[in-house]
Amino acid sequence: MRDHTGVRIGVSLRSAYLVDDVRRGAGWMVERAAAARDAGLDSLFVGDHHAVPAPYYQNVPMLGRLLAEWNDNPCGALFLLPLWHPVLLAEQVGTLASVARGRFILECAVGGGEEQFAGMGVDIKRRPSLFEHGLDVVRRLLAGEDVDGARIAPIPPEPVEVWIGASAPAPIDRAARLGDGWLANADLTLETARDQMVLYRDACERHGRTPTALAIRKDVYVGESEADVEAVAGPVIAAGYRGFDPGALVVGTVEQVAEQFRAYEELGFTEISVRQLADDQSAALASIHRLAEVKALLNAT
Repeated sequence: MRDHTGVRIGVSLRSAYLVDDVRRGAGWMVERAAAARDAGLDSLFVGDHHAVPAPYYQNVPMLGRLLAEWNDNPCGALFLLPLWHPVLLAEQVGTLASVARGRFILECAVGGGEEQFAGMGVDIKRRPSLFEHGLDVVRRLLAGEDVDGARIAPIPPEPVEVWIGASAPAPIDRAARLGDGWLANADLTLETARDQMVLYRDACERHGRTPTALAIRKDVYVGESEADVEAVAGPVIAAGYRGFDPGALVVGTVEQVAEQFRAYEELGFTEISVRQLADDQSAALASIHRLAEVKALLNAT
């Protein structure tokens, strides 16, 4: 694994916004990326979802725009590999990696949801085999190889790192076998994250692999005070945020969030990708800015 001082804190931007003016949602993503840059966060990511009736800003064009706001810290996007033609995906990643000033990270997963797969014309039952085939082809194309008569250009200026999302025993084993790193789900509590970390480390040992990154996504609100946390995050949690166990969420003051992040670092996680749970844009931006203080506390210990 790469040397680091403290767990790295990055941003995983929310891509869905219920807005009347679709330009507003896109603008909010740009503002959040700029706030993450100003806060000195360590990485920038966007997600992947398809056939959605509500505004969901697609990862490739959106990340291309966000890179104008970003710096030379790592960046990347999640791709649900079974939903993508591997040549098209490799071309998109090659171009994005050429635009990025820093290292590009390909996050990938098998995905889910019958409507999403049906909308893209993909048999959901073939997810595992499509994932493995797609990842193999994409990696070879990104390395400049000819794959069944297909080549891509540009190829990334440096090797693309692959983090595989997984949250069940078989997918976790696949992530250890095929991935450079592991991406744990946002809905894990500290206890379930600990259990899955054991599974992943055992799988890495079984396959003789040493991961480059142990990452976890977390939905977060960093408040100015405990009263602010209760006012902003309290109603969101009470409404059953995303169906998550409340223990999977990280909310609190700067000191409280740093303490919770430290617990995940002690489990062995090297990266935490933060998604803001606040709907209000000003609250989300303030929370992102406070992550700079969270980072400072973590790096001071």
